[in-house]
Amino acid sequence: MSVRTATAAGAAAALFGSGALLLPADRPEATGQVAAQRADPVVVAHRGASGHAPENTLAAVDAAEALGIDWVENDVQRTRDGVLVVLHDTGLKRTTDVEQVFPDRAPWAVKDFTAAELAKLDAGSWFGAQFAGTRIPTLTQFLHRLERNRQKLLLEIKSPAAYPGIERDIIRTLGRTGWLDRSHVQNRLVVQSFDADSVKRIHGLRPEVTTGFLGTPAVADLPSYAAFTDQINPSYATIDADYVAAVQRLKGAHGKRLRVNTWTVNKAADAVKARDLGVDGIITDLPDVVRDATS
Repeated sequence: MSVRTATAAGAAAALFGSGALLLPADRPEATGQVAAQRADPVVVAHRGASGHAPENTLAAVDAAEALGIDWVENDVQRTRDGVLVVLHDTGLKRTTDVEQVFPDRAPWAVKDFTAAELAKLDAGSWFGAQFAGTRIPTLTQFLHRLERNRQKLLLEIKSPAAYPGIERDIIRTLGRTGWLDRSHVQNRLVVQSFDADSVKRIHGLRPEVTTGFLGTPAVADLPSYAAFTDQINPSYATIDADYVAAVQRLKGAHGKRLRVNTWTVNKAADAVKARDLGVDGIITDLPDVVRDATS
């Protein structure tokens, strides 16, 4: 697959929405509003522009940047020797050549390998020959690339129960790389997880950081989530306009309206439907498709 260059109009649309994930002007409630009255949802490149380049790699970050996409989502785990790395699966088989490089190390769990061992793996050939030799990035490398590209980060803590204390490690790395200063915290960073306790720990460690909960809590339970998070980020298949409106009626941990960023939407028609439900953001493998359909 190839990355097509964003058009000037598409880049302008991306720029228009680039700051909206954190500090938007509040929109009217979804109920009774027509689609034309809503702001375009923020487009978030899922694991980078993962429909155009190997997921969670620097190549995927650059693919998103080439398309004019500001927001990038990633997944963070920890190696055996304590290094934070960017990878989605807790196992290495699907997106690397680990079975060939380390044939006797089944089941090839990320947590069983050192960072130096992971650095030997090819994380690109599975996607396409042109990406042969692409490596698994550390979180530090990923942050530096985002900084170079002036992009923004929706960081997912992956399987935190497997990595006790990973929240402190993430906060430490974010601080060391400059991502906890006022500008980044207010405009360029969200930390999310499917694990509510992990989100609570991030909020407790650094209350100023914007957080998101991945999932679709019952409407009756939303106030309890609003105490420690700023976003409810559900699967597109689990929501309707009433649910989106119920979330947005509440204020989150920072006293602002709770936001809804839905995943993973890759078809233009579904992107339009998600927009018309009133969501604030759409997380997608194909950010160019979603941007063009919703702007």
